[in-house]
Amino acid sequence: MPVAEARTGRHIAVLISGRGSNLQALIDAIADQRLDAAIAVVVSNRADAQGLARARAAGLDAVVIDHRGFASRALFEEALVRELRARQVSLVCLAGFMRLLGPTFLDGFPNAILNIHPSLLPAFPGVEAQRQAWEHGAKVAGATVHLVTGELDGGPIVLQSCVPVLDDDTPDRLAARILVEEHRIYPEAVRILLDGDHHVNGRRFVKRPAN
Repeated sequence: MPVAEARTGRHIAVLISGRGSNLQALIDAIADQRLDAAIAVVVSNRADAQGLARARAAGLDAVVIDHRGFASRALFEEALVRELRARQVSLVCLAGFMRLLGPTFLDGFPNAILNIHPSLLPAFPGVEAQRQAWEHGAKVAGATVHLVTGELDGGPIVLQSCVPVLDDDTPDRLAARILVEEHRIYPEAVRILLDGDHHVNGRRFVKRPAN
């Protein structure tokens, strides 16, 4: 769906640093009309991110804002906020964006930044979560979509999906199965946020019951 056809308040931005497979999941969900939204812009902090090619192939605006070109994180985040506000973005989706976000960006989009993480948070935050779960001997791993706060992988949980850890698993095989669930639940979480039928109560994300 082109940006011009999106309903007011349903323009999203996707921030990437790498291959952009979750970006592709959002592109596909919009194209299949499973998600009523428009991707107003894709932003990468790396010019060599493979996801930029995915965005351009889908006819989306793809912008590089290299964090190394700014004297501070706050200045980098100010540039991000300006770019997104100029596109009337109402929800920000992190899809493999490998930069920690500080107060400048968080204050710009309160309770309107989503992240996808390959574990059942609060277990195994941080990098290589799939390997962490495998090495720990967890019997169940999974994926989590959560709101972004100043705490690393610690914001209110919107959706989760479980993935069993098999006895003959490797970290790579486990990660591949978790990725399937990431692609399934991320568009659904975006829909929930855009629909607005929820509230945040402390650490809890609560959906309002259907009438």
